[in-house]
Parts: sequence; structure tokens; C-alpha cells
Amino acid sequence: MGVVVDGRTRLRRDGAMSTYFGNVLTIPYGVMGTGTLSTMALADVADDVHRWVAEAATGEHFRELVDWVEAQRPEPTVAKAHLCRGNGDEDAMACVVSSGMRLPVGEMDFGWGRPAFASYHFPWPGGAGYVMPMPSARGNGDWVVYVHAAPEVVEVMEAESTVFRALEGSYVFDRAN
Repeated sequence: MGVVVDGRTRLRRDGAMSTYFGNVLTIPYGVMGTGTLSTMALADVADDVHRWVAEAATGEHFRELVDWVEAQRPEPTVAKAHLCRGNGDEDAMACVVSSGMRLPVGEMDFGWGRPAFASYHFPWPGGAGYVMPMPSARGNGDWVVYVHAAPEVVEVMEAESTVFRALEGSYVFDRAN
């Protein structure tokens, strides 16, 4: 699993980069076999994820990335998440977790009014999955969570109806609710 970390506040804590357009991102990741993962307590999994994200959520890490990118020019570089075989015969699934929560969807107006809906969906190559939460255009605190995942993962998510529900047209176009 990879988790996208925003580097703007890590490079400049004074907010000086908040008005810049473009990404300042790193995607630290961790690997665990499904056998190991299924026997771990959720708190232990969270501790592991926190550890490898915290290692990348530093100003030093982002300054090193800037140096690395400068050394790679003019070759373009793109982060990739790959599916791989786990230890033994286990198949592994890769998943990138990001966030679009700072995009002010309900405040945007391109000249024809505020949007009823906005999407971060993009074609994701290969078999890796992604999870991308963003604020609802309604501005009521709801989240719209975009998920690209293996069918068996989607089945589990849909079965857990207290957490996720399918986005329906009536939600998007009925602004009264």
C-alpha cells in the first residue's frame, strides 16, 4: 500500500507554498504478505503504516526528492505502483491512498455556476488500486470516495454499508438534501 504525502507544508511550514499550482508529492509504501496481514491486530497494522509514512513526511525527505528530481532531468519520472507476487504462493495487491480533501469543490465556479459534482477519477494503469476521498460539492461535510480496486475488495466494501454507499444521481442532483 502506498500513501500519498503532500510536501508543501513539509518544505515551507509558513504556508508560502499554499498558492502554488502542481504537485509536491511522495508516495511511501509498505509491503506485507496477506498471511502476515490477516494475523495482525488492526492497531499493529496502523502502527506499521504510520511508521513508513512518518519517515517520508519530513522536510528533509522532500529536499532530497528535489535534489533527486534535479539530478534526473531531463528524463520525466512518474511514480508507479506495481502488483507483485508475495512470499510463497500469495498474490499481492498494491493500493495507493491519496486525498483530495483540500480541493474546495463547492467553492469553484468556472462561469456557469458551482458544480454539483466533481471527480478525481483517472485511468489507473495496471492492476494497482487507489482510494481517493474528496469533499462533496454539497459542502455538508460528506465525502465522495473514489475507489479503484479488485472486484473481491469492492464486494467487501459494498457489503459494509455502514461505511460506503454507492453514489447515486439523486445525491448529485438533489441539492436540497
